[in-house]
Amino acid sequence: MGMDIQAKTVVQFEAEAVRIHGKPQVLLSASLFYFRIPRAYWKERMEQLKAFGYNSIDVYFPWNYHEREEGVWDFGGERDISAFLAAAAETGLWVVARPGPYICSEWDGGALPAYLFAKDMKLRDNDSSFLRSVASWFDRILPLLKAYQAGEGGTVIAVQLDNELDFYDCSDPAGYMTALRDMALAHDIAVPIFACAGQGGLLQASGLVDGVVPTCNFYPDNRDPEFESKVLHYRGLLADRGYPLLVTETNRAHYLLRRLLGCGAKLLGPYLQVSGTDFGFTNATNNWGKPLAFMTSDYDFGGMISPEGHIRQEAYEGRLLGRLLEAYGASLAAATVTSAEESAGIAIAGESEGVAGPYSLSLQGGGRLLFVTNLEDRDKEIALTDTQSGGRPFVLKGGRSLALPSHLPLASWGVQGVIASSTAELYMAKPLTGGAAIAFHTDGSGSIELKLEAGCFVEAAENLTAEQNGGEALVLSFAGTEAASCKVRLAGGGELTLYVHGREAALYAEGLDERGAVRFGEPIRYEGAGGHPAIEYALSAVDAAKPLSDRESLDEKAASASRLETQGIYRGYAWYEASVKASVTPVHGVLIRQASDVISLYADGDYVGTATPGGGSRYMPLSDPQPLQVGKLLARTEIWGHTNFDDPRLPALRLNAMKGMTGMAAITAVRDLSRNWSVYRADKRELQEELTADIDRSLWPIVSFGGWLSPDHPAFEYYSRSFAAADDADSWTLHFQGLQSHATVYVSGTDAKLSVNPFDPYIDITPYVQAGRQTLLTVFVERVLGLPAGRVLLYEGVEATDWSVAGAEEQELAAAADEKRGQAVQAELPIALEPGATSWLYGNIVNSSGGAGWRVTVAGKGLKLTVMMEERIVGRLWLPSDDDRPVLTGGSPNSVYFPGAWLQDNKGKLRIWMEAVDRRNPGTLESISFQAVQC
Repeated sequence: MGMDIQAKTVVQFEAEAVRIHGKPQVLLSASLFYFRIPRAYWKERMEQLKAFGYNSIDVYFPWNYHEREEGVWDFGGERDISAFLAAAAETGLWVVARPGPYICSEWDGGALPAYLFAKDMKLRDNDSSFLRSVASWFDRILPLLKAYQAGEGGTVIAVQLDNELDFYDCSDPAGYMTALRDMALAHDIAVPIFACAGQGGLLQASGLVDGVVPTCNFYPDNRDPEFESKVLHYRGLLADRGYPLLVTETNRAHYLLRRLLGCGAKLLGPYLQVSGTDFGFTNATNNWGKPLAFMTSDYDFGGMISPEGHIRQEAYEGRLLGRLLEAYGASLAAATVTSAEESAGIAIAGESEGVAGPYSLSLQGGGRLLFVTNLEDRDKEIALTDTQSGGRPFVLKGGRSLALPSHLPLASWGVQGVIASSTAELYMAKPLTGGAAIAFHTDGSGSIELKLEAGCFVEAAENLTAEQNGGEALVLSFAGTEAASCKVRLAGGGELTLYVHGREAALYAEGLDERGAVRFGEPIRYEGAGGHPAIEYALSAVDAAKPLSDRESLDEKAASASRLETQGIYRGYAWYEASVKASVTPVHGVLIRQASDVISLYADGDYVGTATPGGGSRYMPLSDPQPLQVGKLLARTEIWGHTNFDDPRLPALRLNAMKGMTGMAAITAVRDLSRNWSVYRADKRELQEELTADIDRSLWPIVSFGGWLSPDHPAFEYYSRSFAAADDADSWTLHFQGLQSHATVYVSGTDAKLSVNPFDPYIDITPYVQAGRQTLLTVFVERVLGLPAGRVLLYEGVEATDWSVAGAEEQELAAAADEKRGQAVQAELPIALEPGATSWLYGNIVNSSGGAGWRVTVAGKGLKLTVMMEERIVGRLWLPSDDDRPVLTGGSPNSVYFPGAWLQDNKGKLRIWMEAVDRRNPGTLESISFQAVQC
């Protein structure tokens, strides 16, 4: 396949080491996503990472970010992958490339283009139709990765296929991974190819196919006392196959990364150390709620660097770990996990309860690193003992993880001798002419024991006690309350300088200079809001019961509603309009069918409410039952984002779920069918369909639905009753309100077999009902005792017809805002909008004094906001609401980032699309506050 042999030998994943250009490396890798950070700041974020100890980045490449419509590709401007990879190479960061096709990443659809959902294919599987589509993506992304792989002018050292496939029900992981691997090889990807397991399913994630390295993602409780035993299990499995332990994703705390390092991990990949923003309509929905959650535009899990580029305290922990890796270098990068036999005799003395370890790495060239972790907040006094040393006591601070040298040769730094033991962590070392400088950090009193060649002597000591025995054994004792140092004159000339600092000082150490002196810095501080801009606001009301855009997606009126993706609407807003013939009978409400994500409903121009049904149906009552005089329904639909995960509990959480709705009905009667059900107690779980037919039920007891008191646990029960369908209705939907069981519904005997569960309790039974006729319902319930069966409601009404749909993305929203700008009137905050009302809020903004932009925080209630800066959506917010506000997760739900680089000539237009989404209370925008981003 034309594979370049030189590139083929540049990177090797071996059982005990990752080697790049022949040199073993521990990869400390941070997620850095070009699609969530303005291009102007890519290099800055990379330089920040490198300055704080990281030598690698991992980056997803989202397919749907580059193919916005089928066959329409964009790799320019903010989407310029080549520019991003070139910047990484210039910065000197290794790149772990993750091109999917599925990436998860809490990104719209996990990066799968939404047009795929309207096609007949099985996603993420060995399906020929899906793989043909993947090939079109790989034909574009893989040549870019090849051009920047290590050995060919770039720093890409590995390529991931798919992502956490073991979370997904792939029927043929081996076949699927083989197909993806072959595509990669056909494009001359010569660096290692890997597949990560999200929940430990190495087989399910990689198929264990040749040429695809399995890796692990771990997201534990940081203080899990059994974490190391789990990790070491996987390390052993991988070593048996000749692979290193590569942790491609894990928590961001360096406390946990140290625990992984002690288990022999060669790649430490904390996920999202560099936060970002989901600009535009790129957010996802997923199952982080109960079960539905909307991802915020702010994509920030509290990692080292904020979305606007501010350094957080955890970054200094990263630098400390990075300095440790650099100090030990190849000896640690090629270290092996000490076997049980070799570890015999290593123990913790003292307060060992709640302490994990010691775990031991045998360093290349001799010596060991002993890892101990305090899993509690209470400080512990312990000592590390082995067969060669009795151990000296020290205090292991609460919530601290340390890597302590044991019998460590100093030869790596050009000095003859050994660090026999230390209660302080070695974190910096530098060879000097004829000697070396070595720095340790400590949380308190302790000691360092050296064994040096004869003839060495202590030349000077400050704030520590040096005890020398015959010129070879040297014990340095320190109080740890202030910086200490010791200069040892070496036997052959030259000097060994040792420093012991408090841990706080070590966090801010910037390195050892050429003379071996320690350079200290100060933590970066961000103080004050700085130059809050004066903004004159203007407000323009918009008719909420009309489409904002005239971009029609249907050539003519349709008899039924269609999913948005089938109409070429993949993101943003859409407006469904339909008619109902219900002008005589009072309408109690509207039933929306299989709807998502956000539905704001208007009947004859009056606001009904806003709902987030999660792909299911939802009944939305009118304030007052009344005839619809015009019979017009309008549903403003927003695609918050396609799910990035696959979860069967809600229809919208399936990975191939489409958006919009499948229909609406004007409900003319809400009938409570909860009473007078005939019940039959079954003795087995298997369905007995003969019990659902039109049989004699005269001896079945009559109770309320779910009301039979049974000794069985669980109870298997059949409930049956009939109802008379109205003559003038053509729509019937059952709602099992409050159901806490799984149920199977039969309609009119065995004609229909429909499932219902607590997360999706609506069932459309219209195809099985005849107007004016009796309809038999039989429900088989698998009921857990003590949990309610709920009520059974029947929504009867008239189905909507004459459908049309129009869509709007960023471009159409900006145009709509500009069209209304001339009608805007001056406004001051606070601003109130009546329930269901929509308006544009305008303002002109200037850049912060430093030119880096703003962090903008909004206060208010009952409003959903789409915030545009210039022509871009910089954030979507949903302020606290009394109604159907979903769970919002992933970052700040009430603030957005205004990148300074996107303000032309340091000024720009602010446009906010405001929707009042509470049914009963006005939406209020109380304040918009600006805090300057500091460089």
